[in-house]
Formats: sequence, C-alpha cells, structure tokens
Amino acid sequence: MSTRDLIGLVTSFGYAFGLLIVAEVIRRWQGYPQDFTRKFVHIGAGMWVFGVLALFENWTIGVIPFATFIVLNFIFYRFRLLESVDAPDSTPGTVYFALSITLLFLMFWRTNSPDDRGYVAAAGTMAMTWGDALAAIVGKRWGRHHYQIGRGRRSFEGSAAMFAASFVAMLLTLLLTPGSALSPQSVPIGFNAALIASLIAALAATIAEGVSPHGTDNLSVPLLSSFVVAGVLAVM
Repeated sequence: MSTRDLIGLVTSFGYAFGLLIVAEVIRRWQGYPQDFTRKFVHIGAGMWVFGVLALFENWTIGVIPFATFIVLNFIFYRFRLLESVDAPDSTPGTVYFALSITLLFLMFWRTNSPDDRGYVAAAGTMAMTWGDALAAIVGKRWGRHHYQIGRGRRSFEGSAAMFAASFVAMLLTLLLTPGSALSPQSVPIGFNAALIASLIAALAATIAEGVSPHGTDNLSVPLLSSFVVAGVLAVM
C-alpha cells in the first residue's frame, strides 16, 4: 500500500462518516425530513466515486471503502442506527448501492493501465446518483400521472426526470473522465459515441428504475447502465 493509497483510505472514510454526521445534524437540529437527508447522503456518496478515482494509486485498495460500506450500511439498516438514512419503513437500498458500486469498480477500474475503464463504473453510478434522486424529487413534488408495475407506483414525470438526469450525468462522465487525471491512460471518447451510449443507457436505467421492486433499483440501475455503456462503446 502506497502513501497515496493510505491518504485515499483516510480521506474516503473521513468523507463518508462526515457526510453521515452532517445528515444527522441537519435532520435533528434543522428539522429536515428523512427523505431529504437520505437523498443528501445518496448524492454525496455517489459523487465520491470521482474522489476515489482521483486519490488512489492501486484500484485493489481503492475498492475497500466501497466494500466496507456494504457491511456498515447493512448494520445501519438492520438496527436503524441513522434515522437520516433509514426510516422504519426503509428498504436496504443503501446496501444495494454500495454493493453495485463495489462490483462495478471491481470489474472496470484498473489504475495505471490502458485497460482502465473506471469511467464506465462511474457513469453507471451517476445514473443512480442523479437519476434516482431527481426522479424521487420530481415525482413527489410534480408527479400527477402515475403508473404501477407490481407493488411499485411511480409517475411519468419522475421517470422523465430519471431519464434526463441519467443522460446528462452519464454524458458528462464519459466526455470528461477518460484521458483526464482521473483516468489518464484510458482513451478519450468521441462526442457521438458518448452521446449514443448515454442515450441508450439512460433509457435502460429509466426502465430498470420503473420495473425494479422498491429499493432494488439501487442495484439494477447502476449495473445495467454500466453494462449498456460498455456494450455500446465496444461496438462503436
């Protein structure tokens, strides 16, 4: 383990616990509702994938924070230790999110290698980070036209927000990450390829979010989005 990796571990865990502390503070003392603080943690945790890409020298060490939070999030969920994240009726979505990110970075991230496709894992994570968050916000506030698949009830307005946010977040990730300091040895992606991959992946993410049982979209959306991005880029 290099000094850079050690700094990455300390910073990652410090950031994660700091995020949870801030969420608890704004819930208890500022009176923010649980659905707000849960999305606050959701977005903050998802965006940290770029911090991980920037900080670590060895990908095998860099996946440790993600993997650790599979266990920690299960403990938080099982015993309802953090009300800012887990309400009494919450699903284990936080566990699924940590699991999906861990799997994606294990599959695609290779530091200091031309085979590095960490940007694919980051793109899938962004579909869940921003797509799911804005779908919930828009659907709850402006959703008027609903549909139901199984026990899941969602709105067309929320699904539209899911598609738009996923598309923009993935497109920016694919355009800005490959060849940058976050993935220096990967080949930059052309605009047309990034555009097509993001459009198809955003559609897949929206469908997955719409049909997945409540909570499991934290697993299906990032995984499916990343696989679609990887598949489309492979044939272009």
